[in-house]
Amino acid sequence: MISIQNLHKSFGDLEVLKGIDLEIDKGKVIVVIGPSGSGKTTFLRCLNLLEIPTKGTIEIEDKVMDFNKNKIDKKSVVSFRSLTGMVFQNYNLFPHKTALENVMEGPVTVQKVTKKEAKDKASGLLKKVGLADKVDFYPHQLSGGQQQRVGIARAMGIEPKVMLFDEPTSALDPELVGEVLLVMKDLAQEGMTMVVVTHEMRFAREVADEVIFFDQGVIVERGTPEQIFTAPREDRTQRFLERIR
Repeated sequence: MISIQNLHKSFGDLEVLKGIDLEIDKGKVIVVIGPSGSGKTTFLRCLNLLEIPTKGTIEIEDKVMDFNKNKIDKKSVVSFRSLTGMVFQNYNLFPHKTALENVMEGPVTVQKVTKKEAKDKASGLLKKVGLADKVDFYPHQLSGGQQQRVGIARAMGIEPKVMLFDEPTSALDPELVGEVLLVMKDLAQEGMTMVVVTHEMRFAREVADEVIFFDQGVIVERGTPEQIFTAPREDRTQRFLERIR
Protein backbone atom coordinates (compact mmCIF):
# COMPACT_ATOMS: atom_id res chain seq x y z
CA MET A 1 0.00 0.00 0.00
CA ILE A 2 2.90 2.34 0.86
CA SER A 3 6.39 1.70 -0.44
CA ILE A 4 9.34 3.93 0.51
CA GLN A 5 12.69 3.26 -1.11
CA ASN A 6 16.08 4.86 -0.40
CA LEU A 7 14.51 8.05 0.98
CA HIS A 8 16.99 10.84 1.68
CA LYS A 9 16.46 14.40 2.87
CA SER A 10 19.14 17.02 3.34
CA PHE A 11 18.97 20.62 4.46
CA GLY A 12 22.09 22.15 2.97
CA ASP A 13 25.01 20.08 4.25
CA LEU A 14 22.89 18.45 6.99
CA GLU A 15 21.63 15.01 5.96
CA VAL A 16 18.57 14.29 8.11
CA LEU A 17 17.27 11.13 6.41
CA LYS A 18 19.95 8.73 5.21
CA GLY A 19 18.20 6.14 3.09
CA ILE A 20 14.88 4.95 4.51
CA ASP A 21 13.34 1.74 3.13
CA LEU A 22 9.89 0.80 4.40
CA GLU A 23 6.81 -1.11 3.28
CA ILE A 24 3.48 -0.44 5.01
CA ASP A 25 0.45 -2.65 4.36
CA LYS A 26 -3.03 -1.23 4.09
CA GLY A 27 -4.83 -0.92 7.42
CA LYS A 28 -1.67 -1.16 9.51
CA VAL A 29 -0.70 1.22 12.31
CA ILE A 30 2.99 2.10 12.33
CA VAL A 31 4.34 3.97 15.35
CA VAL A 32 7.68 5.77 14.95
CA ILE A 33 9.71 6.42 18.09
CA GLY A 34 13.18 7.82 18.74
CA PRO A 35 15.10 10.69 20.30
CA SER A 36 14.62 14.32 19.34
CA GLY A 37 16.51 15.16 16.17
CA SER A 38 16.47 11.59 14.87
CA GLY A 39 14.53 12.48 11.70
CA LYS A 40 11.05 11.26 12.71
CA THR A 41 9.15 14.45 11.90
CA THR A 42 11.14 15.06 8.72
CA PHE A 43 10.23 11.54 7.60
CA LEU A 44 6.54 12.23 8.20
CA ARG A 45 6.71 15.59 6.40
CA CYS A 46 8.38 13.90 3.43
CA LEU A 47 5.50 11.41 3.19
CA ASN A 48 3.12 14.39 3.03
CA LEU A 49 5.49 16.32 0.71
CA LEU A 50 5.60 19.26 3.09
CA GLU A 51 9.29 18.57 2.67
CA ILE A 52 10.44 17.41 -0.77
CA PRO A 53 12.87 14.51 -0.41
CA THR A 54 16.36 14.92 -1.84
CA LYS A 55 16.40 11.41 -3.27
CA GLY A 56 14.35 8.22 -3.33
CA THR A 57 10.80 7.17 -4.18
CA ILE A 58 7.47 7.11 -2.36
CA GLU A 59 4.54 5.07 -3.64
CA ILE A 60 1.04 5.21 -2.15
CA GLU A 61 -1.37 2.78 -3.79
CA ASP A 62 -0.83 3.36 -7.52
CA LYS A 63 0.77 6.81 -7.34
CA VAL A 64 4.55 7.07 -7.41
CA MET A 65 6.75 10.08 -6.70
CA ASP A 66 10.33 9.65 -7.95
CA PHE A 67 12.71 12.21 -6.45
CA ASN A 68 15.71 10.86 -8.36
CA LYS A 69 14.50 12.54 -11.53
CA ASN A 70 13.82 16.13 -12.47
CA LYS A 71 12.19 18.71 -10.22
CA ILE A 72 8.72 17.72 -9.02
CA ASP A 73 5.99 20.03 -10.31
CA LYS A 74 3.48 21.67 -7.99
CA LYS A 75 0.46 19.95 -9.53
CA SER A 76 1.94 16.52 -8.83
CA VAL A 77 2.72 17.52 -5.24
CA VAL A 78 -0.86 18.71 -4.61
CA SER A 79 -2.32 15.55 -6.17
CA PHE A 80 -0.05 13.24 -4.17
CA ARG A 81 -0.60 15.16 -0.93
CA SER A 82 -4.34 14.54 -1.21
CA LEU A 83 -3.65 10.87 -0.46
CA THR A 84 -2.50 11.73 3.06
CA GLY A 85 -4.17 13.46 5.98
CA MET A 86 -1.75 15.23 8.34
CA VAL A 87 -2.36 15.98 12.01
CA PHE A 88 0.16 18.40 13.51
CA GLN A 89 1.48 19.01 17.01
CA ASN A 90 -0.03 22.49 17.29
CA TYR A 91 -3.44 21.97 15.66
CA ASN A 92 -2.89 24.53 12.83
CA LEU A 93 -6.58 25.43 12.72
CA PHE A 94 -7.78 28.60 11.04
CA PRO A 95 -8.54 30.89 14.01
CA HIS A 96 -11.20 32.88 12.14
CA LYS A 97 -13.17 29.79 11.11
CA THR A 98 -15.49 27.65 13.22
CA ALA A 99 -14.82 23.98 13.81
CA LEU A 100 -17.28 23.15 11.03
CA GLU A 101 -15.66 25.60 8.60
CA ASN A 102 -12.18 24.26 9.40
CA VAL A 103 -13.27 20.73 8.50
CA MET A 104 -15.11 21.94 5.37
CA GLU A 105 -12.05 23.74 4.03
CA GLY A 106 -10.27 20.73 2.48
CA PRO A 107 -13.23 19.20 0.63
CA VAL A 108 -14.25 22.61 -0.75
CA THR A 109 -10.81 23.88 -1.80
CA VAL A 110 -9.04 20.61 -2.68
CA GLN A 111 -11.81 18.33 -3.86
CA LYS A 112 -14.12 21.10 -5.16
CA VAL A 113 -17.24 19.58 -3.58
CA THR A 114 -20.28 21.76 -2.98
CA LYS A 115 -20.55 23.62 0.30
CA LYS A 116 -23.67 21.67 1.21
CA GLU A 117 -21.94 18.34 0.65
CA ALA A 118 -18.87 19.55 2.54
CA LYS A 119 -21.02 20.76 5.42
CA ASP A 120 -22.82 17.42 5.70
CA LYS A 121 -19.50 15.54 5.62
CA ALA A 122 -17.89 17.89 8.16
CA SER A 123 -20.84 17.57 10.53
CA GLY A 124 -20.54 13.79 10.38
CA LEU A 125 -16.80 13.87 11.03
CA LEU A 126 -17.13 16.20 14.00
CA LYS A 127 -19.76 13.86 15.42
CA LYS A 128 -17.36 10.97 14.85
CA VAL A 129 -14.68 12.66 16.99
CA GLY A 130 -17.18 13.55 19.72
CA LEU A 131 -17.69 17.22 18.86
CA ALA A 132 -21.22 17.31 17.46
CA ASP A 133 -22.08 20.05 19.96
CA LYS A 134 -19.05 22.22 19.04
CA VAL A 135 -19.58 22.74 15.31
CA ASP A 136 -20.06 26.51 15.65
CA PHE A 137 -17.24 27.07 18.14
CA TYR A 138 -14.07 28.91 17.13
CA PRO A 139 -10.67 27.44 18.04
CA HIS A 140 -10.16 29.85 20.95
CA GLN A 141 -13.39 28.57 22.48
CA LEU A 142 -12.15 24.96 22.49
CA SER A 143 -9.73 23.11 24.76
CA GLY A 144 -6.48 21.83 23.31
CA GLY A 145 -7.87 18.30 23.12
CA GLN A 146 -10.97 19.52 21.32
CA GLN A 147 -8.87 21.53 18.86
CA GLN A 148 -6.77 18.48 18.10
CA ARG A 149 -9.89 16.41 17.50
CA VAL A 150 -11.05 19.09 15.04
CA GLY A 151 -7.63 18.70 13.43
CA ILE A 152 -8.18 14.96 13.07
CA ALA A 153 -11.64 15.51 11.58
CA ARG A 154 -10.18 18.07 9.17
CA ALA A 155 -7.46 15.64 8.04
CA MET A 156 -10.11 12.96 7.46
CA GLY A 157 -12.23 15.36 5.43
CA ILE A 158 -10.33 14.74 2.20
CA GLU A 159 -10.79 10.96 2.62
CA PRO A 160 -7.06 10.17 2.71
CA LYS A 161 -5.56 6.76 2.11
CA VAL A 162 -3.23 7.18 5.09
CA MET A 163 -3.31 9.36 8.21
CA LEU A 164 -0.06 10.89 9.45
CA PHE A 165 0.23 12.05 13.06
CA ASP A 166 3.14 14.21 14.19
CA GLU A 167 3.31 14.11 18.01
CA PRO A 168 -0.47 14.77 18.18
CA THR A 169 -0.57 14.93 21.99
CA SER A 170 2.72 16.70 22.77
CA ALA A 171 1.12 20.15 23.12
CA LEU A 172 -1.71 18.93 25.36
CA ASP A 173 -2.12 19.04 29.10
CA PRO A 174 -1.89 15.48 30.48
CA GLU A 175 -5.60 15.25 31.28
CA LEU A 176 -6.50 15.97 27.64
CA VAL A 177 -4.22 13.38 26.04
CA GLY A 178 -6.65 10.48 26.53
CA GLU A 179 -9.49 11.98 24.51
CA VAL A 180 -7.25 12.39 21.45
CA LEU A 181 -5.71 8.92 21.77
CA LEU A 182 -9.20 7.44 22.03
CA VAL A 183 -10.17 8.93 18.66
CA MET A 184 -6.95 7.58 17.16
CA LYS A 185 -7.64 4.12 18.58
CA ASP A 186 -11.11 4.19 17.02
CA LEU A 187 -9.58 5.04 13.63
CA ALA A 188 -7.14 2.17 13.97
CA GLN A 189 -9.94 -0.27 14.79
CA GLU A 190 -11.81 0.89 11.68
CA GLY A 191 -8.84 -0.11 9.52
CA MET A 192 -7.33 3.29 8.73
CA THR A 193 -3.70 3.09 7.68
CA MET A 194 -1.74 5.27 10.11
CA VAL A 195 1.83 6.43 10.64
CA VAL A 196 2.22 7.97 14.08
CA VAL A 197 5.23 9.79 15.52
CA THR A 198 4.72 9.85 19.27
CA HIS A 199 6.24 9.63 22.73
CA GLU A 200 3.10 7.90 24.03
CA MET A 201 4.57 4.46 24.58
CA ARG A 202 1.39 3.06 26.06
CA PHE A 203 -0.45 3.95 22.84
CA ALA A 204 2.34 2.31 20.84
CA ARG A 205 2.04 -0.87 22.91
CA GLU A 206 -1.74 -1.05 22.62
CA VAL A 207 -2.41 0.03 19.04
CA ALA A 208 0.69 -0.36 16.84
CA ASP A 209 1.05 -3.26 14.46
CA GLU A 210 4.71 -2.34 14.16
CA VAL A 211 7.04 -0.02 16.07
CA ILE A 212 9.98 1.60 14.27
CA PHE A 213 12.91 3.10 16.15
CA PHE A 214 14.61 6.00 14.39
CA ASP A 215 18.02 7.42 15.31
CA GLN A 216 20.39 9.67 13.39
CA GLY A 217 18.32 9.54 10.23
CA VAL A 218 18.08 5.77 9.85
CA ILE A 219 15.79 2.96 10.96
CA VAL A 220 17.77 1.23 13.71
CA GLU A 221 15.19 -1.39 14.59
CA ARG A 222 11.64 -2.39 13.80
CA GLY A 223 9.32 -5.05 15.19
CA THR A 224 6.10 -5.76 17.02
CA PRO A 225 5.41 -3.72 20.16
CA GLU A 226 6.06 -6.86 22.22
CA GLN A 227 9.47 -7.37 20.66
CA ILE A 228 10.58 -3.73 20.75
CA PHE A 229 9.47 -2.97 24.29
CA THR A 230 10.36 -6.24 25.99
CA ALA A 231 13.33 -7.56 24.02
CA PRO A 232 14.92 -4.91 21.79
CA ARG A 233 17.85 -6.28 19.81
CA GLU A 234 19.86 -3.10 19.32
CA ASP A 235 21.82 -1.31 22.04
CA ARG A 236 20.61 2.11 20.81
CA THR A 237 16.99 1.00 21.16
CA GLN A 238 17.62 -0.35 24.65
CA ARG A 239 19.32 2.88 25.78
CA PHE A 240 16.48 5.01 24.45
CA LEU A 241 13.77 2.96 26.14
CA GLU A 242 15.67 2.95 29.44
CA ARG A 243 15.85 6.76 29.39
CA ILE A 244 12.12 7.26 28.91
CA ARG A 245 10.88 4.67 31.41
